[in-house]
Amino acid sequence: MSQTAEDAHRVADGALPALRRRITAVLIASQILGGLGVAIGIALAAVLAQDVSGSEAMSGLAPTAMVAGTALLSMPLAAVMTARGRRPGLVLAYLIGALGAGVVVLASLIGSFPLLLIGMAAFGAGSSANLQARFAAADLAEPERRGRAISTVVWATTIGAVLGPNVAAPAGRSVSGLGIPMAAGPFVWAAGVFIVSAVLVLALLRPDPLLTARAMAPAADQSPAGRSLKAGLRAVRESPLARLALVTVAASHTAMVSIMSMTPVALSHHGAGIELIGLVISGHIAGMYAFSPLMGWLADRIGRLSVIGLAVALLSMAALLSGTAGASHGQTATGLFLLGLGWSAGLVAGSTLLTDSVPQPARAAVQGLSDLTMNTTAGIGGAAAGLIVSQAGYGWLNLIGACLLLPMAALAVRRALGAAPSAADKSGEPAGL
Repeated sequence: MSQTAEDAHRVADGALPALRRRITAVLIASQILGGLGVAIGIALAAVLAQDVSGSEAMSGLAPTAMVAGTALLSMPLAAVMTARGRRPGLVLAYLIGALGAGVVVLASLIGSFPLLLIGMAAFGAGSSANLQARFAAADLAEPERRGRAISTVVWATTIGAVLGPNVAAPAGRSVSGLGIPMAAGPFVWAAGVFIVSAVLVLALLRPDPLLTARAMAPAADQSPAGRSLKAGLRAVRESPLARLALVTVAASHTAMVSIMSMTPVALSHHGAGIELIGLVISGHIAGMYAFSPLMGWLADRIGRLSVIGLAVALLSMAALLSGTAGASHGQTATGLFLLGLGWSAGLVAGSTLLTDSVPQPARAAVQGLSDLTMNTTAGIGGAAAGLIVSQAGYGWLNLIGACLLLPMAALAVRRALGAAPSAADKSGEPAGL
């Protein structure tokens, strides 16, 4: 029996509610592990890059290479998921991430900085898997509960993101007797964590949620032609809500990454020590992930557009507080917390609205396009942030970050005021209004 036929049979047997719970549990477990793997590695990536290159100025290229890899791998992984399902795509992403971690370790042993950047780019596949997992949670969710399904998986990242930096030091010490540099030790652990994640998904993410959703779709949506990248681009072009969702995810992510990346520098310029900087960043991470279930609940209860409006308000307030904080570390910490909270609102509401707004066959391609867009713009924003701060100051960076929200706000207001119905409106899916 084919996988699609098997999925259709299981759903017909009335197992859908139990299947939703089991798939969500597997995704949460893989998300915790995947988030841990990414956080372990990235914690000392800049330090390792400085050690290998011998230049502090080159250290920032390692995280940038990871972001670039996450962006570049988004569409190929989405193509695998479109053709074969979520399970093969997620497994491949974790395995590429593990391979990238291994390449990073090799680069540290032979002292090759270009090879280290290549490894970091491949390591970004682990982040791609974590991002795509939120969409896998939405494949079988009821339309009126999609926000909560997505946000639950996003929330699971909190555990790995918090544990990762704390595990980095023991991971480094654990390989010191093997001749591996301590800063490369976390990547040894990250490779192992990614492999465990891949095995978990391969063994337990059955039946495949995307293939099951396709088996449940109307006969008119079964054509493979509707699953291509071209069909995905056409679906976005034809849906104002999908365009708003893409802009929301990209603008929220870019504003957050740009401001967050330079906040430690701004704090240090005003006398903050490493402990205080760590606390501020921890509060920011808590804002990003810990409250995502609340954002999902709000997106389902009061509407996607309302939560997008909340994201604009939170991100704007964050930029105002951080940009005018000066030497007030408490104000900066409050601004960074709100920055994370606004990112959470934008990511959850935008991802939910995107899934609502395009036909089922095109969703995997459109979701890959979303991750490509958000990581590309964030990579550009993060690279430009240092230049902006060095030339104009941290306050100007926050002002520019707030300006990035204007297209998102304008599109949301236009939809709220009653634009023509989109394809999602006509399909009977929730319009997110």
